[in-house]
Amino acid sequence: MIFEEEMNISLSANSKEKLKNKYREERKKRLRPEGNDQYIEIKEQHSYYLEDPYMKVEERDPCRDHVQFTFIGGGFAGLVTGARLVEAGLNNVRIIEKGGDFGGTWYWNRYPGAQCDTASFVYMPLLEETGHMPTEKYVHGPEILEHCQRIGKKYGLYENALFHTQVNHVEWLEKDQRWLIKTNRGDEFTSQFLGMGTGPLHVPKLPGINGIESFAGHSFHTSRWDYEYTGGSAHGGRMTNLSDKRVAVIGTGATAVQCIPHLASVCKELHVFQRTPSSVDVRNNETIDPEWFKEIATPGWQQKWLDNFTANQTGSQVEEDLVKDGWTEISRRVREKLMDLPKEDLVPAKMWEAYEDADLEKMSEIRARIDTIVEDSEVATNLKAWYGQLCKRPCFHDQYLDAFNEPSTNLVHTDGRGVEKITEKAVVFSGKKYEVDCIIFASGFEVGTPLERRTGFDPIGKGGKKLSEHWAEGMRTLHGLQMRGFPNAFIVQATQGANLISNYPHNLTDSAKTIASIVGHMQEARLKVVETSQEGEASWIELLMSGSGAMLGSQDCTPGYYNNEGIDPGPARKSFVGYPYGPVAFFKYIEEWRNAGVFDGLEFE
Repeated sequence: MIFEEEMNISLSANSKEKLKNKYREERKKRLRPEGNDQYIEIKEQHSYYLEDPYMKVEERDPCRDHVQFTFIGGGFAGLVTGARLVEAGLNNVRIIEKGGDFGGTWYWNRYPGAQCDTASFVYMPLLEETGHMPTEKYVHGPEILEHCQRIGKKYGLYENALFHTQVNHVEWLEKDQRWLIKTNRGDEFTSQFLGMGTGPLHVPKLPGINGIESFAGHSFHTSRWDYEYTGGSAHGGRMTNLSDKRVAVIGTGATAVQCIPHLASVCKELHVFQRTPSSVDVRNNETIDPEWFKEIATPGWQQKWLDNFTANQTGSQVEEDLVKDGWTEISRRVREKLMDLPKEDLVPAKMWEAYEDADLEKMSEIRARIDTIVEDSEVATNLKAWYGQLCKRPCFHDQYLDAFNEPSTNLVHTDGRGVEKITEKAVVFSGKKYEVDCIIFASGFEVGTPLERRTGFDPIGKGGKKLSEHWAEGMRTLHGLQMRGFPNAFIVQATQGANLISNYPHNLTDSAKTIASIVGHMQEARLKVVETSQEGEASWIELLMSGSGAMLGSQDCTPGYYNNEGIDPGPARKSFVGYPYGPVAFFKYIEEWRNAGVFDGLEFE
């Protein structure tokens, strides 16, 4: 083999080219012409995978009223926007959430071992405002859910919230200059403003495996973990009910990396079906010292940490690294390579080559680490990821690899092909039947599907035009936040703004400030309607498209949700980019735009 044999590897030009060829070969194995259609939309006969196992639906009367601001989605986006609006003086904010409580992804993801994979200090919003100290550098799911509830209580967001409720109709009423909102529970009310933070990680998906509906044993999706079946709880405790069970896990992404160690220690048999290995680096989690936290928790500390992490992670020149994790290491390595370049080589082609070198060396170290932990050499080889570190969501974990040393754990490496079929009693690959009592689908959430499919509604703006029609030739916004023809409406996400994928909540917390600034200005000036100007939206799109596009998850990467499963997204999805000068520059720009109070690019009535 021509590949790595030890840590801290410096690769020769010949090795680098052979690695790139290996990456291409592995990518080719995994390409599927159907793209996102290889996954099943969960509905009708599969609808039980969507049922809420955590809370019962409480009966209530439908709402027939008017509110100042309605926000669809009760995750981080809705919570931070609601909090900032309350601070701006709004006293009638309604959040609609399909789960039974606030939390969004963290309401649903209660699988064993669930943790944030960016540091708590930059991941959990409003820590300073709520006075909460995270207990760990990477806190577990229950603490994040509790923090969501803490935000909801502090800002009075529970009082007007509608839980276990899904919006099915949103329409701008031109005559009344307000939004009409209808839900699946008979609600029909109006709202001056509309916010949408439905997020990319809330609609579970299933792999389109032949015979999936024929399985007669027990099955569930990781976002609907069945502790009644497994034993234990999201707060811990061994899943003792599995001690006599044969269990299959289908999928080895970020969720599986976190839950497999907990399954491996309790199952009679655990079969892990892997199509593409995850890149798994060291996490080095640690508990937080309260005395140390007192020293750092000075006024403005969390914004300082956010700015520092973003600057470090995106390659800016900074004197210190407060977070010091795998994310910032990626950029540190690239930065060091660039600093070693002669002045005459500071051109795009040479800079890209330096980035590739840093990535190839890091991934070689990650693969070499597997050999030092996993005892079976064949299993170790099959756990190695052959792609760039940012082609898929990088994983960081300290127990995942050890799980494959458990005698009851069996890695079924499908080498890019995936599971062949499912029968009444077994999961089948390459003609071999693996009889199991339970199948756990760690197959993730829908990301590349149409927005209206994931939300269940398609907002209707001025003149009866739907948002899907407005975006038919590509997403069009100002700042990734507002759309022409959709007055008083805001969409809270990352695209066409900072597009910071490594720490998604930073995008949301900053957008919340922008929304509160605009709405606060309107309240003070007694303005009723705000809309992106034609010129404002057009010039923003022109600026975005002048950049080089997204480097993360390029079309040369192995298939995944970062690159639309390796399928050319077409002209419409080419607009899924961020500010061309990077996240640090965007956050600086939008802060100055807010503080100026002019709101260039917007029209008010």
